[in-house]
Amino acid sequence: MFPYENLEVYKKAYSVNQIVYRLLKNNKSIPGYANDQLGRASLSIMLNIAEGSAKFSNKDRRNFYVTARGSTFECAALITFLRGENEMATEMFEELKKEYDSLSRMLFAMIRNLEE
Repeated sequence: MFPYENLEVYKKAYSVNQIVYRLLKNNKSIPGYANDQLGRASLSIMLNIAEGSAKFSNKDRRNFYVTARGSTFECAALITFLRGENEMATEMFEELKKEYDSLSRMLFAMIRNLEE
């Protein structure tokens, strides 16, 4: 087992990524550029957490977690836009927004802990 697989933040990012993957796979009305951007940003959260967990120095690990948090904000902005354009149901939007907020808070705490 890889170390990142034990991290709650990774498990949450993985779960959220599954929701986004299914949303994008099943919703063909979302324009290709938005579909691609949300898919890549969502995957980026999960992958940066995994890659950061492999780094030896706190500074390197922190940088990957900062990038993951930035991608979380990117996803939140994208779903807000898609909801505003009626490309996403309110229930899905609210669920994802809540999950991105939780991910952001978890990553923020991890980043702060690495600064000490």
